[in-house]
Amino acid sequence: MNLSPEDSLRLNVLLNQELQAVRIDESRMVVHALTPAGEASVTLNPNCRDELYLKQVRELLSGHVLDSPGGYPVYIRRWTRTGQARDSDSLHSLLKLGEPEAVVAVVHAPGLTPALARLAWWAMPDADNARRMLAVPDVAGSDVGREMARYLIDYLPFETEPSAIFSTVRQVLQPGLVSDEVRDNLWKRAARKGTIYVGFLQAMPDALPSLLPPHPGHEHAIAALAGLLDQGNAAAELLCRVMSPAGQAFLDTVARAMDKLADEAATVAVFDAIGRYFRAVLPVGHPDALAGGRDSEAAVAFARTCLDDEGPWSAPLAELLEITPEHRAALQAMVALSFAGEALLDSFFSHSDAVGPLMRRKLKPWTEPMMAQIAVLRGQG
Repeated sequence: MNLSPEDSLRLNVLLNQELQAVRIDESRMVVHALTPAGEASVTLNPNCRDELYLKQVRELLSGHVLDSPGGYPVYIRRWTRTGQARDSDSLHSLLKLGEPEAVVAVVHAPGLTPALARLAWWAMPDADNARRMLAVPDVAGSDVGREMARYLIDYLPFETEPSAIFSTVRQVLQPGLVSDEVRDNLWKRAARKGTIYVGFLQAMPDALPSLLPPHPGHEHAIAALAGLLDQGNAAAELLCRVMSPAGQAFLDTVARAMDKLADEAATVAVFDAIGRYFRAVLPVGHPDALAGGRDSEAAVAFARTCLDDEGPWSAPLAELLEITPEHRAALQAMVALSFAGEALLDSFFSHSDAVGPLMRRKLKPWTEPMMAQIAVLRGQG
């Protein structure tokens, strides 16, 4: 069965224009095309089942764009495997096929540019595509990046997957994408949907909207450790960072997020955010460090002993303790928290697929030791 004469004529006329992108509305059976002159469309008149007719339409597009009727699947596999993803012309061609899979391939390509992103967004305005494209700095800093951020904010109430929620928040909180008012409204929403806190922890750990006073010992620590701070002592810098208003806000937000963990993805994301924050005191090279990374209790137990060990990993800690021995408990807490991450949770999620309140209840042996360390750093332990 061939295309109807009317459709064949109109589609060939359309293909003779300077196409920039094509999308097909399958529910209405309409082919939309973007050209330098604006949008054009062809309403299809199928003479067989819709899915079979659409297959013929895409074969016509593929034949015109790739000179390979019906060759899209082979072409796309070859294109991705040979590294042609960086080729702007190859990417542009894929946007003219009317194939959703081809648009997704462009969205994920290393060679994505703001111009291509705008065409891909026109071809398939989808939340997953927006999140992926906003991960590209040049796209996030463009006009289409701001357009996608607005879309994601509007669509956020309809997201159900925790990973989609915190990924959306992380992406839209990039500098320049949303106003302070939008950011503050997102923060207020987090009180009802705690997964939003995860996105804030990922995007802006040192600039959270929460206003908290510094740790009572903050000013004294800065004064006592001034010499080490001037020398760039990593442990001293991290301790003062944690005690600052921003640091206390980070710890408070971690506690809020921990209280509302929804599933494995959100839990791993929170633990990863903690680990990144305290990475400066991770005892890299310590012969027993791997044992400390087995689970939360092992991390805490390791932290109690490693401060007295000798080695390059302990030098910044030893220098700090020599000046302010009263901060031993805080340093132990920071070392324990430096182990937080996905690996620390393997022993739980390799044996459990629980979610929601049941997961949080079963996860207490992993979360409570970490929360106890956070309480120490907040002056509550």
